[in-house]
Amino acid sequence: MGGVTGEPEVRYAQTSDDIAIAYQVVGSGPVTVWMPSLSNIRAQWRVPALRTAYERLSQDLTLVLYDGRGTGASDRRPGDLGLDAHVRDLEAVIEALGADRVNLLGYYHAVATAVAYAATNPQRVDRMLLFGGAARMREAMSPAQTQALLSLVEQDWDLFADAAATAWLGWGSGENAGRVAEAFRTATTPALARDWFAEAARLDVSDLLDRVVAPTLVLHRQATSQIPVEVSRHLADGVRNGTLVELEGSTPTLFVEGGARDLAMVSRWFLTGDVRRGSAVAPGQALTTREQEVLRLIATGRTNAAVARELGITEHTVERHAANLYRKLGVRSRAEATAWAIRNGAD
Repeated sequence: MGGVTGEPEVRYAQTSDDIAIAYQVVGSGPVTVWMPSLSNIRAQWRVPALRTAYERLSQDLTLVLYDGRGTGASDRRPGDLGLDAHVRDLEAVIEALGADRVNLLGYYHAVATAVAYAATNPQRVDRMLLFGGAARMREAMSPAQTQALLSLVEQDWDLFADAAATAWLGWGSGENAGRVAEAFRTATTPALARDWFAEAARLDVSDLLDRVVAPTLVLHRQATSQIPVEVSRHLADGVRNGTLVELEGSTPTLFVEGGARDLAMVSRWFLTGDVRRGSAVAPGQALTTREQEVLRLIATGRTNAAVARELGITEHTVERHAANLYRKLGVRSRAEATAWAIRNGAD
């Protein structure tokens, strides 16, 4: 979908301090840079839910992914890991793209980098969307659950990767969780991750918030034991044109719980600046609970066999539910059903 027929080519941008930054470009539309946390863009394409997110977003946007210094396919000799270094990574990618203006999607640790870039380059940022971070990153990293997880970085790297994917980020079990854990495991080395997290805890852009003029959407969905909503509210209130939206659920990641709805909201924000949620099926044609479940799983790219396994029903039953929901939605294929789910924010 969105013209994606395989993993996009990996390109390289050179930073001002001579670090090679790996990046990928897919899709068409407004240039939107999905900024990394601890990343491995090549491995992330093998996560079904992430691949679905990349494909869906690239239908409307020119989606740009990159690995920060010291991670993934980027230069593993990171040098400095402070805020200025991360801003240099972003600057290098934007210059390599030749883009005059961009949207920024700041995820976790990259929230601070997005704020810093937008504050110092107001003429180059159209809109921002921020999730899972904080103006003072130590506020996002201080909960006991997070500190317990970080203690595993040097003690047991494999256990850290597995726990980060399943318990910390809420990917549950199954292929998505296993692939996310592998992406973490291969993103960098334990020693570099230790330094990376230590520097992340020192990031503080609170004094830059009021210099951000780009319309900024802050999304919040966390369990009570993770990032408090007040941290996200402070971030949204601090920028001049900030909006906070609290998403339903408690999974501390996007595109997993209510994935189609998340994707619809993100695309709509970057295209129009609108934060409205999607509409429902027309009265009289409402989907049953099971049909909604089948549509939700189809929209994440799962096969009928995978949907059957997840719901504990037969593949034939999935086909029957799919046929019924296609009729109700007025669509003729999985692709059209998925497009409907994206447009209407179906869960």
